[in-house]
Amino acid sequence: MEHLMDHDLWDEPIEVVIGPGDHFKSIRGSRDALVCLMTCWPQKGGDSFALAKRACMEAAEGRGDPSTAASAFRVAASDAGILR
Repeated sequence: MEHLMDHDLWDEPIEVVIGPGDHFKSIRGSRDALVCLMTCWPQKGGDSFALAKRACMEAAEGRGDPSTAASAFRVAASDAGILR
């Protein structure tokens, strides 16, 4: 059986800007992304946020595609203005 954490990782990390200044965080997988979405997102809500949250949750649980989650997260980060 494939280890759950392995398939949670994305092909390449997505960098986001967190908080004031130039603090960057590399998001490497769906679980990382979920934590980021729930704890350090500037504005929770909106379509892209909801889509990213759902896609990341499904991928983290092994029910969804990690690349779909990565794409959704990238769009949400872009919409939130924190994509590096």
